[in-house]
Amino acid sequence: MAARWSSENVVVEFRDAQATAMSVDCLGQHAVLSGRRFLYIVNLDAPNEGHRKISRQSKWDIGAVQWNPHDSYAYYFAASSNQRVDLYKWKEGNGEVCTSLQGHTRVISDLDWAVFEPDLLVTSSVDTYIYIWDIKDTRKPAVSLSAVAGASQVKWNKKNANCLATSHDGDVRIWDRRKPSTAVEYLAAHLSKIHGLDWHPDNEYTLATSSQDNSVRFWDYRQPRKYLNILPCQVPVWKARYTPFSNGLVTVMVPQLRRENSLLLWNVFDLNTPVHTFVGHDDVVLEFQWRKQKEGSKDYQLVTWSRDQTLRMWRIDSQLQRLCANDILDGVEDLIDGISHLPEPDKTLHPQDSEPQHNSGHGDEEVLKEDFLSDPLVGKKTDQLGLPQTLQQEFSLINVQIRNVNVEMDAVSRSCTVSVHCGNHRVRMLVMFPVQYPNNAAPSFQFINPTSITASMKAKLLKILKDTSLQKVKRNQSCLEPCLRQLVSWLESVVGTWCISRDP
Repeated sequence: MAARWSSENVVVEFRDAQATAMSVDCLGQHAVLSGRRFLYIVNLDAPNEGHRKISRQSKWDIGAVQWNPHDSYAYYFAASSNQRVDLYKWKEGNGEVCTSLQGHTRVISDLDWAVFEPDLLVTSSVDTYIYIWDIKDTRKPAVSLSAVAGASQVKWNKKNANCLATSHDGDVRIWDRRKPSTAVEYLAAHLSKIHGLDWHPDNEYTLATSSQDNSVRFWDYRQPRKYLNILPCQVPVWKARYTPFSNGLVTVMVPQLRRENSLLLWNVFDLNTPVHTFVGHDDVVLEFQWRKQKEGSKDYQLVTWSRDQTLRMWRIDSQLQRLCANDILDGVEDLIDGISHLPEPDKTLHPQDSEPQHNSGHGDEEVLKEDFLSDPLVGKKTDQLGLPQTLQQEFSLINVQIRNVNVEMDAVSRSCTVSVHCGNHRVRMLVMFPVQYPNNAAPSFQFINPTSITASMKAKLLKILKDTSLQKVKRNQSCLEPCLRQLVSWLESVVGTWCISRDP
């Protein structure tokens, strides 16, 4: 195990864990990582100070693991393995299996502790049954729900103690445990398999489903024939869960390339673009959970486990939480206005440097700017706000009206494609940004078709772009827009004429 700290997150590496599941306890003190040979218990307050192991003897991987969400039972967690669920007790640095639940005849696909009753645990299986167990009497299930089709997910409603949802391939069934013979509602939610279910934390009728069909859909199960909203994605969505604050949603994609960023934060009222990309993992994120807030702190912490064998803890401060509020557009405008009014020692051009935009509400804007800059929560980081803090922010601040330049940006894949037409010359480049960018890590520049300049011109241009980017990243500053301006300026000087304007 090796630990690395940064200002934004904690990284702990478990090289030999090969864990397939992770869970964070309700007190925010421990995480459990479930490997085939060991369960690893990590102290989240001091993750680099070693960890405890619980040995297990099984040829089966753990499919799902979850701590009990109630303070009075905080030392219990459940772990499924093939057809069985083991209940572990972790207390005073020691862990052991205290009982097992056996009833399913096929592999268990999911489990979930009840939100309102600490003794109840529900399990789903390929065997078509959903069992509700009372851990005070584990000889047989307290309630048995028969679904005819095998279930891949099961989740208790967060507001209604009798309600739960299960997924069956692309369908969702809503159950009332008091009426176990049949589901009370049926949703034909997706055309492909559902990988994730999550109930809204405040509305008992609303849930989100994530699927292999490259989408997240939002439902009111009282209106089962039509989804409320949809988040279309370019790749399958492994998980989508509501945040414990505001109107946020965190998604985990299944990227086509291992190093693509798959962990995104959204505002459910504006699904056009994510409000934040969590950059760090270099393989698929297998699990993420929220840590309980520390007393007196307004920050949240997101804990993630990835196939890259690292556990990471991400700080979600008040400023980021505010991007998930209802007034999302106002919040973004405030942020950009605040950035533009802060002193910058080496300022790059931002959208306000392009043609002036006339706005009749100028007086109101000034009030908003004053509120933003005087906000004590924001004031703590004003020395950093002069520059973009993430690639997503840098892309959003790029001046897209630079003469004769077209930029196609993809923050998820950390790349952009730049096209320039100058005189008879065309240049098209792929720019790739490493995970560490802009912290002393420059992007790479690659010519792609159609590019019409000669090999010697390419070599000179590459040197200019590399020199420009290195000057910036050595000071941990973003470099895309300065590079774009250098590119246009150099081409214009070579051609000896102004670039021919392109049709919009």
